[in-house]
Amino acid sequence: MADQTNGKVIITCAVTGSIHTPSMSPHLPVTPSEIAEQAIMAAEAGAAILHLHAREPETGLPTADPDVFMGFLPRIKQSTDAVLNITTGGGANMRLDDRLAAPLRAKPEMCSLNMGSMNFGIFPLAKRHNNWQHDWEEGFLESTRDFVFKNTFADIETVLDKLGNGAGTRFEFECYDTGHLQTLAYYLDKGSIRAPVFVQFVLGVLGGIDAHPDQLLHLKHTADRLLGSDYRFSVLAAGRHQMPLGTMGVILGGNVRVGLEDSLTIGRGRLAESNAAQVSKIRRVVEELGFGIATPDEARSALALKGGDQVGF
Repeated sequence: MADQTNGKVIITCAVTGSIHTPSMSPHLPVTPSEIAEQAIMAAEAGAAILHLHAREPETGLPTADPDVFMGFLPRIKQSTDAVLNITTGGGANMRLDDRLAAPLRAKPEMCSLNMGSMNFGIFPLAKRHNNWQHDWEEGFLESTRDFVFKNTFADIETVLDKLGNGAGTRFEFECYDTGHLQTLAYYLDKGSIRAPVFVQFVLGVLGGIDAHPDQLLHLKHTADRLLGSDYRFSVLAAGRHQMPLGTMGVILGGNVRVGLEDSLTIGRGRLAESNAAQVSKIRRVVEELGFGIATPDEARSALALKGGDQVGF
């Protein structure tokens, strides 16, 4: 397995996502201005990669509208040298064409790519709240009780072709279970994906692998067996597991992702006031463990990215 970048850890920050709703935290960025401001602060705190979704400015509903993305992408690019990583996962009930609209316009250095279809259940979150700011929120969450997050082989091949071959974009391969690693290994062996591969282990989403240290070890051992020395990994754990399992991933030789997409808290019962607060916390942990923090350019070099001057915005 490829190691960290000369002993330095790549911190990714997922700024807003499409899981949490505005009623869950007043600190969740919604408007393009809020997303840009929080992304820039996260980069200043030490995030080398910024993973980005968009939301309708008035309601906070997840959106795939390229015009909304363009309301914050250029501003972030002008204010920081962080790698901008645009979602291809989008949000519940978005079609693949919708999910690809913004990445195809932006031609970013990196995009997320989910490596398999799965039940993706965020409906339990609806039971934790009862004072909704917007009419869509409760129904949006409950709808995932009957929702399959579709990422078929054909979908994956479309993304690899249109963005990988067509735009020189490389990927954060999001793997929610060990079967997703098998799919990743298939495309690596086939030559559709080239090393180095950046794998994001995703733990704690209902429908995927659970957030437990044993499962993280299982994912790593499976990736070692299937991918050999051709990959680097990062750890994303949902909710309260974010910091503990992210720290474990670093100790195991990996990298780490934090951000309000994955967890709204900074500690037990305490909402994180910003994405930067989570980045600063994991940075302190990483540095106390004796590791350095990778710069954006070090992350680009380690992951063989094309560079920020080659994007379309």
